[in-house]
Amino acid sequence: MGEVLQNSFAFSVTLLRRIETRSETRHEKLEMASPFDIIIVGAGPTGLFSAVLARQLGLSVCILEKRSGPLPVGRADALNARTQQVLDVAGVLKDLRPHGLQCNTSSIFKDGAFQSRNSHWWTSIQHSAYKEFLMIGQPAIEKALVKNLDIEVLYNTEVLSVTESHYEATVRTKEKTYTSQYVIGADGGQSLIRHQLNYKFEGEKPNMCWAVLDTFIKTDFPVCDEIVSFEENGQSRVSWIPRERDMARFYILLDGEVTQERAEASIRSHMKPFAVEFERTEWFSTYNVQERVAQSYISPLTRILLAGDASHIHAVNGGQGLNTGVADAFALIWRLNFIIRGPFSQGKALGNVLRSYDSERRVTAKRVVDVAGMLVRSTLRTAEEYVGLVERNAANITGMGITYSADSLAVLAGTVGDFVAGTRCPDIEVVKAGVVKLRLYEVLKYGDFVVLKGKGADFTAPAWAAARTKVWDLEKWENGWRLTTERGMKLFTTVGVGEGMAVVVRPDLYVGYAGDSPNTYFEGFLA
Repeated sequence: MGEVLQNSFAFSVTLLRRIETRSETRHEKLEMASPFDIIIVGAGPTGLFSAVLARQLGLSVCILEKRSGPLPVGRADALNARTQQVLDVAGVLKDLRPHGLQCNTSSIFKDGAFQSRNSHWWTSIQHSAYKEFLMIGQPAIEKALVKNLDIEVLYNTEVLSVTESHYEATVRTKEKTYTSQYVIGADGGQSLIRHQLNYKFEGEKPNMCWAVLDTFIKTDFPVCDEIVSFEENGQSRVSWIPRERDMARFYILLDGEVTQERAEASIRSHMKPFAVEFERTEWFSTYNVQERVAQSYISPLTRILLAGDASHIHAVNGGQGLNTGVADAFALIWRLNFIIRGPFSQGKALGNVLRSYDSERRVTAKRVVDVAGMLVRSTLRTAEEYVGLVERNAANITGMGITYSADSLAVLAGTVGDFVAGTRCPDIEVVKAGVVKLRLYEVLKYGDFVVLKGKGADFTAPAWAAARTKVWDLEKWENGWRLTTERGMKLFTTVGVGEGMAVVVRPDLYVGYAGDSPNTYFEGFLA
C-alpha cells in the first residue's frame, strides 16, 4: 500500500511539474509579440477603412488581397450621411466630397411625367452636416482610402488558410505564412475566412436577378440629380441613380434571361416618351439577391473577426452594403486598439469588448437585411409604395437612425438633453470665442472615450481607460456650456448637459451613457 501511495505521489508531482511547465510556456507565448497587430484579408472599402483607422491609432497592419490591383469599375455607388460623418472624422471625406455628386431627392416617374419628388427624410436630419447621399463609385472610394494609408496593400496574395491559438492567428498564403494578434476577414460574400470558421451564413435567397448598368447616355429626358424610380404596368422595375462624372447607373429587374441588350430595352421602355441612347457603358453586371448574416462575427478563441460582406450580404436597394461595412470597421478597430494596447489582454473584460461588437453589429446587419429585403420585393409594386417604404426606413438608409439597444454590453440606458444612450452622438455646433463655428465632430477624435461632464458631476476615469478617455468639464455660461478640449480650445454649445450630469461618448461616436453616474458605465462595461 505504501508503495502505491509513493508511486501515486511521484506521478502527481511529475504531472504538476508538466502542468507548470506548460503554463510557463503558454505564458511566454502570450507575452510574445506577433509580427503584426492585425492582418486584414480583403482590400475592399471595409478592409481598407479598417487599415486606415488602425494605422491612425498606431497599430501595425498587413493587408492581403487576392485581386491583382485596385477595383477599376463598378460595385458600390453611394455614401450615406453617417458614413460621411465617420469618413470625415478619419480625414478621408475631404478626398471624396469634391468628386462626388450630392443627392437627397427620390422621384417617381410614370405615364411620361414626374409624379412626385421627396427629400424631407434627408433634410429633416438633425445634428449633421451631411443631409444627402454622396454619389461616388467604389473605385474612387478605395483610391481615397489607399491615399490615406502609409502602408502598401499586398495584391496578388491569395489566402489559403487561417488558424488561431490562444495567443495569435496564423494566415497562410501560397508564398508565405503571416502571424498577427488578430485577423479581420473582410474578404467579401464568398469569404474564405468565414468558411474556415465553418460559420453558417444564415438567410434567404429570393428568386430575383437584377442587372446593373454604369453608362453614359444621350437623352432628351429632363435629367436631374435625383434618384428616379420608374413605374410601368404597376411595377417599379427600373431605378436611375445619378453618378459622378455625368454617369448614369441603372438597376433593372428582368424576368428570364438577363442580358445587357434586354436591360437597355427595359430602360428605353420605362423612359418613354423620351428617347435614350447608350453612348458608352463602363460596367454591366448581374446579381442574384441574397439575404444572409453570419452566425457569429467572432471566432471561438476571439482571434479572428468578420466584417463587411464577409459577415452580411443583402439586396443593393437602399444603398446600405458598403455603408454597413464601413460602420463595421468603425465599430471594430477601437475595440481591437483597447485590447491590444490596454492593460487587459484576456479574461472577461476582453470578452465583453468583442462580444459587444458581435451583438451590436449582427443585430444591425439583420435590420439592414430586412430593410433591403422589403425594398427589393416592393419593386414588384408601384413606385409610390416603393418610395413610401424608403421614407419609413430612412433611419437605416441614411445611417443616422441606427441604434444600439441597452442589451449591449457597451450601452447603459439614459438620456441627457439631445444625448441618448445607444444613438449616434449629435454633431452639435460649437462656437469658438463667440465667433468661429465648429462642429463637435471636428473636435472629437476617433479611438478615445470622451466624457462631457456637467458642473458637479462625479467621474474619475478607471485606470484601464485613463489614457484613452478625455474628460471635458462643462461650466455654466450665459450662452450654454463651455467646453475645454484637450487642445485647449474654449468652446461652448447651447445643447445642455445639466448640473451633476454627464455623457459618455464612445470612440465610435455613439453615446454609451447619459446620466448622473458615468462611473457605473465603465464599471459595468468591463467588470
